[in-house]
Amino acid sequence: MCDQQGLPLIGDKAPAFKILTTQGDISFPEDYAGKWVILFSHPADFTPVCTTEFMTFGSMADDFEARNCQLIGLSIDSNYSHIAWLRTIKGLEFKGMKDIEIHFPVIADLKMEVAHKYGMLQPSADDTHAVRAVFIIDPDAVVRAILYYPLSNGRNMDEIMRLLVAMQTSDEHGIATPANWQPGDEVIVPPPGSCGQAVERVAGAGDDYRCLDWFLCLKKL
Repeated sequence: MCDQQGLPLIGDKAPAFKILTTQGDISFPEDYAGKWVILFSHPADFTPVCTTEFMTFGSMADDFEARNCQLIGLSIDSNYSHIAWLRTIKGLEFKGMKDIEIHFPVIADLKMEVAHKYGMLQPSADDTHAVRAVFIIDPDAVVRAILYYPLSNGRNMDEIMRLLVAMQTSDEHGIATPANWQPGDEVIVPPPGSCGQAVERVAGAGDDYRCLDWFLCLKKL
């Protein structure tokens, strides 16, 4: 078993790995150069919460791919267990989702190699099952966001998608996004860096942007 490593932080290079998955061997980050990646762990196959999560991720996989984003799942189970579970999922129906085929890779992490590298094992919660971790990794293999959920509660995949789109929008346009931002909403203009720029920013508000105060100005993209 690998020694426990520290959790990679936002802004760190995502730890590299080569591992067996339901889609064959993968090498990260080489195989995903130029792509966003959502690497997420689940506690175990054939468990109820995880099953609903995989059905939801599976139903949204094309939408993530349209955003140049690859999903990669992980649990401390064998590849055979993964395959059997994914075949079972295809026969289930939940919230109108049915016939869901999981085409994204699911890592067989029996040696806990990747789980340790990404801090997915938290012994106070469970020392043999990964917690519900989500790492959003950008095309340069840099960790951009980290989400953790307890074993008992499923993730909100719409929020994961919203966060991905928000970060992509910020990167493309050099802006920030306010609370509860959704695509199409106003975005935040970076605050001015000097007193003179602050005065100019407020004075220039009009058709292009509006200011609630000198440090909080919003615009439509």
